[in-house]
Amino acid sequence: MNGRHSEMSENDRRAARFAELRPLLFTVAYEMVGTAADAEDVLQDSYLRWAEVDDTEIADTKAYLAKIVTRQALNALRSRSRRREEYVGPWLPEPILTDERDLADDVVLAEAVSTAMLIVLESLSPNERAVFVLREVFGFSYDEVGDMLGKPAATVRQIGHRARNHVEARRPRFDPVDSERAVAVVDAFLSAAQSGDVDGLLTMLAPDVEFTADSDGKVMAVKHPIHGALAVARLLTGFARLGRDLDYRLEPAVFNNQSGVAIYIDDRLEGTFTLHIVDGVIEQIYAMRNPDKLTGLEEPRTVAR
Repeated sequence: MNGRHSEMSENDRRAARFAELRPLLFTVAYEMVGTAADAEDVLQDSYLRWAEVDDTEIADTKAYLAKIVTRQALNALRSRSRRREEYVGPWLPEPILTDERDLADDVVLAEAVSTAMLIVLESLSPNERAVFVLREVFGFSYDEVGDMLGKPAATVRQIGHRARNHVEARRPRFDPVDSERAVAVVDAFLSAAQSGDVDGLLTMLAPDVEFTADSDGKVMAVKHPIHGALAVARLLTGFARLGRDLDYRLEPAVFNNQSGVAIYIDDRLEGTFTLHIVDGVIEQIYAMRNPDKLTGLEEPRTVAR
């Protein structure tokens, strides 16, 4: 009886520690795989492995759990390569619903979970991505990352240097936008887009703005990125004209700690826009139309490091 009680208490303690670190572990997984659904699968598999571990001699639970999650995320990255080869049209990371107040004082993490940065991370190899995320975002030492990957620290340092140079050459400028300014930009964007005000849109779009849509060929969407303020403004006002025959509404939202818009048709979430704003103008619009990447958006996510 006492042994059974002790065993149950041990399981509860282990579960509580995992739950305490879950926001960080989810963020590690999401940074690695780029979709919330895959990140949740990674966490589920990681918890099953954690439940089988004798943790009495583990000195650093955070680093140990990060190792389990990293290895499961690497397995997920390598197993999905065929899926990505068959993907129709542009691929974008799955948006997550976040509370910008959670990251108001953490610019590093705010940039790390931004759609633009996740796209850059997709251009890294799995090992490069793991080293960059664990070292540059979460601050683990080269020795700790080496243990997580099963590689010597010197090798990890070389991988990290290569990954950092790759990211620096491709990362777009990140400009944290205060919440009041972000609300003003989104309100003006919605007003101009819905009213068909091309000139109004031109005042808030960067000259070289880009519009990219992800649908995987499952619903109607722009098949190739659209470049330039005038072309994007006309595209957006065209959407508004099409929407007049539909029961639709647009609502401000925050995705990946960036200003965004949720698109509802007949009270169903049918798409999102995530806006990458720099110096008060929109430089990128990421449109998510793939229904598989919209299913988890009703659930706010907590990210942490």
